[in-house]
Amino acid sequence: MPHRAEKTLKEIENLPGACRVIAVVNQKGGVGKTTTTVNLATAMAAVGKRVLIVDADPQGNASTGFGIPRADRGAGCYELMFDGLSVEDVAVPTIIPQMSIITSSADLAGAEIQLVTTERREFRMKDAFERSANNYDFILIDCPPSLNLITLNALVAADALLVPLQVEFYALEGMTSLLQTIDAIRARFNPELEVQGVVLTMYDKRNSLSDAVARDVRAYFGDRVYETVIPRNVRVSEAPSHGKPVLLYDLKCPGSRAYMHLASEFLKREQAVSSVEPVFETRKAVGE
Repeated sequence: MPHRAEKTLKEIENLPGACRVIAVVNQKGGVGKTTTTVNLATAMAAVGKRVLIVDADPQGNASTGFGIPRADRGAGCYELMFDGLSVEDVAVPTIIPQMSIITSSADLAGAEIQLVTTERREFRMKDAFERSANNYDFILIDCPPSLNLITLNALVAADALLVPLQVEFYALEGMTSLLQTIDAIRARFNPELEVQGVVLTMYDKRNSLSDAVARDVRAYFGDRVYETVIPRNVRVSEAPSHGKPVLLYDLKCPGSRAYMHLASEFLKREQAVSSVEPVFETRKAVGE
């Protein structure tokens, strides 16, 4: 008998319209950003969505998570942004049907400095997407864990943001800067940018602090926070070392089930995107 999360995913209808670009972003490292990108994309591809991951983090963890050795990575995100290549030129298939990835390489580490003097420096990624056919339902951009010029490119290119937030004492610290950055980008570069959702990660049900932090986050962000929470799970942590998303590594573990539920919620929100009310006001600093 299929797990309820799998059944829910299979019941979701195909989304209409063009490709949606989602930047997965948080300026804090270690919050489950890459893990969420890889496994959310995998769950969506499993139900027939055409998904592209853009590994825009110089660390290249998303590429590693699909078992792509650094020595085997050819043209990738750097070449997309600086060499005038299209998505079709640099995207490579993954072990997941319906899913491709644009890999990260060592060259991307120097892109931050190079962008400073580059023409249309904030639009390099957006321009690349616009000169591409983009035969995908979703493009998920795995952003660096900082608000640098590569992240800025992702936010300018994106239709919406997905923010993984670790359930810990300092969860809301640093969000002020991100929200202020979103305001600035809306004002100057991308007025349609929206926050698609906030997903709570690394939840430990044995820790009462997890519940307290989750309540605080939900009180502040309201219905922008997904009902699904991603638990701390050793199988999720082990999967990248085997070059697999956790849904391939151990489909029945709590982490896999959580990401299937998250994909279900995500796609339902996307179905209703045209009728969603304006996102929460970002001009107030966290805690005000």
